Amino acid sequence: MNESEFDKRATDTLLRIEQAIEESGADIDFEGAGGILTLEFGNGSKIIINKQGAAKQIWVAARSGGFHYGYVDGRWINDQGGGELMNELSRLVSEQSGQPVIL
Repeated sequence: MNESEFDKRATDTLLRIEQAIEESGADIDFEGAGGILTLEFGNGSKIIINKQGAAKQIWVAARSGGFHYGYVDGRWINDQGGGELMNELSRLVSEQSGQPVIL
């Protein structure tokens, strides 16, 4: 995947996450700018999701740790545990928000 393909896929994914957060009805503030999406929860904690162009990955920083996702066979896959981005992000957001959120 070249740089422009990565940028489009990663940007589309960040936008999809924003839309899913908004539609979830959960009390989560979010702001996207410059390839970084910040989710802020009522308890003051945050999750930061950002594009890493040099590595061609999406990185997630959450209270429980940092995670790196590469694009494999049409999905963003965790390079450490093999989990899929949206599934793992649903779990992380649910943990930090204190309510079930499915993205």
